[in-house]
Amino acid sequence: MTSWSNEDGPFFTGSFGDGEPAPNVVADIADITVAVIDSDQKLRTRLASQLSERERAAALSSIAELDGALPAGTAIVVVLGPSLADDAGLQEIQRLTKARSEIASILVVDELTTDTLQRALRAGVRDVLTTSADADQLADAVARVADTLVVAPVLPQRPIEPQGNDGDVGRVITVFSTKGGAGKSMLATNLAVMLARRSEKPVVLVDADLQFGDIAVMLKLAPQHTIVDVVASIDRLDPSLLQSLLIKHEPTGLYVLPAPLEPAFADQIGTPQMQKIIEMLQTFCEFVVVDTPAYFNEVVLGLIEGSDDILLVAGMDIPNIKNVKIGLQTLRLLNTPLSKLKLILNRANSKVKLDVSEVERTLQIKADCLIPSDIAVPQSVNKGTPVVLDAPKSGVAKSIEQLADLFLVDIDAKRRRR
Repeated sequence: MTSWSNEDGPFFTGSFGDGEPAPNVVADIADITVAVIDSDQKLRTRLASQLSERERAAALSSIAELDGALPAGTAIVVVLGPSLADDAGLQEIQRLTKARSEIASILVVDELTTDTLQRALRAGVRDVLTTSADADQLADAVARVADTLVVAPVLPQRPIEPQGNDGDVGRVITVFSTKGGAGKSMLATNLAVMLARRSEKPVVLVDADLQFGDIAVMLKLAPQHTIVDVVASIDRLDPSLLQSLLIKHEPTGLYVLPAPLEPAFADQIGTPQMQKIIEMLQTFCEFVVVDTPAYFNEVVLGLIEGSDDILLVAGMDIPNIKNVKIGLQTLRLLNTPLSKLKLILNRANSKVKLDVSEVERTLQIKADCLIPSDIAVPQSVNKGTPVVLDAPKSGVAKSIEQLADLFLVDIDAKRRRR
C-alpha cells in the first residue's frame, strides 16, 4: 500500500489483490486513490470524511497540489468542490485529465443547473453531484467513475500486428439507417464478425451511436474502456495506446470500440476526434466497421464522407422506405458518390404487401443484399451471440456471408496481385 501526506491527512491508495498494482482497470472504490479538492477546508474535510466510511481520502486545497503529488500512472478519482465549478477550475481539471487518462473527476456543486452540467461534461468531468448528496451517493459515484479509469494501458495478450509496408489502409464500412429498428446494429455486428473470422488482419467494430449504442450488449461484452477514454487521450494517441483500449470478442477475434456508457458523454466526441480515431484504426486493421445512430449529425456526416462503403439499411414498411428516400436525397445533396452506397433490405421476405421491386423503384436504387426475416435474429440478440454464430445455417447468416464476400473479394484480389 502506498500513501502520501498533506496537511489534512494521509493520501491513501488501496491495495490490489495481494498488494500488486492493478493491470489496467480500477473497478472498486477500495482499489483507488481518492482526492477531494476545494479551497474551503471545512467542505473538503467533510467530503473526505463522507468517503472515509469506505476508504480514507486525501483532502487538498488545489489541483496544482494534486498534480505535483502523484507520479504518472497513479489511478485516481478526484472529487472537485464548488470552488472549482467556474471556468478557470474546469479548464484546469480538463488540462489534467486530458494529459493523464488515469485520472477522472467528479464535480460537487451547491446547485445543479443545466448550464453547470453542460460545462462540466464538456470539460471531461464524469459525474456531477450536489453538496447535499449523502455518503452513499458520493461513494457510489466514485465507484462508478472508477470503472472508466484507464491505468497504464497495456497491449492485448496477443498484440495486433502493425500493417506492413505495402501502403494499404483498412477499408471503412459505415452502416447507416434513417429510422430506428431497421436492423442496423444487428447487421453491423454480424458483418464485422464475419469479416473478422475471414480476414488475415484485425477487424474493428466501432460503436458510433454515441448516446444509445448497443454493440457491447449485442456481443455480451463488459467494456473496461469506451470511446470516451480514447478521446480523453487524443492528444497523445498512437496505434499502441489505441489498441490497448479496444476490447476483444474472444469467440471471433473481433476488436470492438464501444460507445460511451452514459448518453451525456456523447458531447465530448466531435468530428475531428472521430476522424482521427478511424484513420488510426485503418493503419493496422483490414476493415473498420462503424455503426451509427439513425439520424444525421456532424459526426455521422464526417463518417459518411470518410467511408469507403456506406450500407444503407431499410426495413420493409412505408415509413421506413420514406425515411430512406429522404436519406438518399440528403446524401445526393452532399455529393456522396453512389458507388459508395449499398442498399440492404432487412426482413425482405416479410409478407407486408410490399415487394422488393416496388422498393427499388421507389428508391431508384437496386438492393445489394436481401436479408430474410427469421426468429433466429431476436433470439441471438437476446443471447448476446451474433446470429452468424448462433444459427450459421439460417438464411440471415447466409445473406450476411454473401454481403461479406462483396468486400473480401477485393481484398483477395489485392493479395493475389502481390
